[in-house]
Amino acid sequence: LAFVVCRSLEGLKTFSYLEELILDNNLLGNDLLLPRLPHLHTLTLNKNQISFQRITCKMSNEFYVSAKLKYVKYKLESLLDHLAEVVPSLQYLSLLGNVACPNELVCQEKDEDDYQRYRYFVLHKLTNLKFLDTRKVTKREREEALVRGAFMKVVKPK
Repeated sequence: LAFVVCRSLEGLKTFSYLEELILDNNLLGNDLLLPRLPHLHTLTLNKNQISFQRITCKMSNEFYVSAKLKYVKYKLESLLDHLAEVVPSLQYLSLLGNVACPNELVCQEKDEDDYQRYRYFVLHKLTNLKFLDTRKVTKREREEALVRGAFMKVVKPK
């Protein structure tokens, strides 16, 4: 489904045994909703409109909801949480060419450290990944993601 200007993936629910899904070069954003695809192991979302903009959410914990407190969550984080839930077998993910993926080949303002922090954060959220973008996930990266990944959000200043 690459290069078809997709904005919605509603019809995918009939393909519950889908194993690979290529969605490169579309208009898919952070509001991307996939149906549950338990067999999907490969997903590429290169060159779409996935960003790291802030959104304000209510806390999911009942205590915080009752207190009407809110927290800031980043759209990439919401997307990764969604993928963790609906594609539990995901092993290969590529987000190259999206604003959320701070690759120095796409954005001159980013460097390898920015990209590595992004990798740690994604690996913290999607613990079964074996490949992220163009590189194999190393044992060292997996360990670092486990310890520090939650603190490695790529944040854009206001």
